[in-house]
Amino acid sequence: MSWQAWAAIAFWIAAWAVNGTVANRWGRRKWARIFVPALFGVTLLVLWQGLVKGLNVPSVILPAPTQIAARFADSVPLLWGDFSQTILKGALGGYVIGCGAAVLTAIAVDRSPFLQRGLLPVGNFFAALPIVGVAPILVMWFGFDWQSKAAVVVVMVFFPVLVNMVAGLAATDPLQRDLMKTYSASYRDSLLRLRLPAAMPFLFNGLKIATTLALIGAIVAEFFGSPTRGMGFRISTAVGQLDMALVWSEIVVAALAGSGFYGLMALIEKTVTFWHPSQRG
Repeated sequence: MSWQAWAAIAFWIAAWAVNGTVANRWGRRKWARIFVPALFGVTLLVLWQGLVKGLNVPSVILPAPTQIAARFADSVPLLWGDFSQTILKGALGGYVIGCGAAVLTAIAVDRSPFLQRGLLPVGNFFAALPIVGVAPILVMWFGFDWQSKAAVVVVMVFFPVLVNMVAGLAATDPLQRDLMKTYSASYRDSLLRLRLPAAMPFLFNGLKIATTLALIGAIVAEFFGSPTRGMGFRISTAVGQLDMALVWSEIVVAALAGSGFYGLMALIEKTVTFWHPSQRG
């Protein structure tokens, strides 16, 4: 190994010691909660860079972070077009439709014992279907543009949100429901004032899970047919051209989009369910 690899390993050991000290002494402070994961991420990048350069790893196997950063900077317009096609149209559109339909269906299931016994078992069956088997069918049904990707996302996010929402609607205490009945509250009043607020923590659990599923579904669906843009399309073509730096650039965009999407839902959850014990500092 060259000096670059040894320097990266030494930096990793030193950063590990610093992180351990900070986490043990000041782990409860706000700045430490940011510093520790930030230093850990920088450490991984430095170790990656040093080992790739020190061991002379070919870029077609694993490009260095500096190569990925340079390719990212040169491809910003291309990456933005792929992001707009895959995330803003396919993933976000399917997410909104699928989650909205799941919430409405959960309310219908809550009111109907027939749907509770009939729809939920069928939902578990559909939730277990592999995405690589569903995606080609939906692409043939809805075409090669973003609508087919949104349809794949709807299938992926619908049932996780449905199951969580149904569990949330059933999570209220029987005494609370009996109290609403003594006040002659209608089903609508009971739903709006008692059951929906109680279901919010369950719903947001499903929504946060669905953020990752939406991103995966939209990207994977593009492998089975897409116009000449999109993150999945770009990854498949870049792999064929051995342009691994562009592949990793797309992965970086997907990771940033997924993290931002999840963080946004967590922020909304904290705002909506501020009263829940899990949100109390």
